Amino acid sequence: MKKLINKPGDVVREALAGMASAHADLIKVDLEQQIIVRKDAPLQNKVALISGGGSGHEPLHGGYVGYGMLDAACPGAVFTSPVPDQMLTATHAVNGGAGVLYIIKNYTGDVMNFEMAAELAATEGIEVASVITNDDVAVQDSLYTAGRRGVGVTVLLEKIVGGLAETGAPLSQVADLARKVNSQGRSMGMALTSCTVPAAGKPTFELGEDEMEIGIGIHGEPGRRRTRLTTAAEITEILTNPVIEDLGLKAGDEVLAMVNGMGGTPLLELYIVFNELQRILQGKAISITRSLVGNYITSLEMAGCSITLLRLDKQLQKYWDAPVHTPALRWGR
Repeated sequence: MKKLINKPGDVVREALAGMASAHADLIKVDLEQQIIVRKDAPLQNKVALISGGGSGHEPLHGGYVGYGMLDAACPGAVFTSPVPDQMLTATHAVNGGAGVLYIIKNYTGDVMNFEMAAELAATEGIEVASVITNDDVAVQDSLYTAGRRGVGVTVLLEKIVGGLAETGAPLSQVADLARKVNSQGRSMGMALTSCTVPAAGKPTFELGEDEMEIGIGIHGEPGRRRTRLTTAAEITEILTNPVIEDLGLKAGDEVLAMVNGMGGTPLLELYIVFNELQRILQGKAISITRSLVGNYITSLEMAGCSITLLRLDKQLQKYWDAPVHTPALRWGR
């Protein structure tokens, strides 16, 4: 195992300390409770957005704390859910009296622990709503989930819903928009290599030199099938067509398209995939009107990519375009 770390057990805490130093103008980090909070929190009369999950998916979620996105993030150990106490501490730190929205990827530990935190918050009189993302079309159930996994749409949802929350909209409206975004987006990913969890010290799975895994999860969960490596054009077709079919996209639709790196794939290759994605959608008269290309929800150093398509309308585009200023995403401010 070759990694830029000190001790495997210190990885998350030391990374959080680094984030605190690098982005002191945007965030505050509680190293004891292991939470990341936007610097100006709590904001009175604003719905607070909280998300979280296992570390190793950076910049998700801590990199999206700040103006126009999350108010707080709760990172667990690598690929391990945060605990309810973290989530409750984050809720106290950002609650401004307008309620709190939990944004939860559909992984069993995340769902269970956020639900427990919501129950604890309710006993204290804090209104909490929860929205679960489940956009992965690759498999119905996995090692970590009952139902579809929550993956790339989580990033888009946090941005769009964050834009609405900044306007002072009520909790019910913010939660409704979050559910709408989740319903209008789908994702699928693939891997060229495994990743290595620091505490394990060895690859999560093995792939031959001429193999790839289609439909892989962000923790290294198995996908739809293992097959021979092929061209970027064919890989993009394999990932895109199930997303289009599941979402029911048709000629004349407009989408936000994200080509996401899994942590170990060069931008050079991700842009090749995006070029192929544009070709496929153009051939179906589907327009890409907004896009992201880069590492946004990763799996440590795994080589591979995922494709996320979100059907856009005027409301979703408006809040996607709204200003954002976080460590990992910023425009218009």
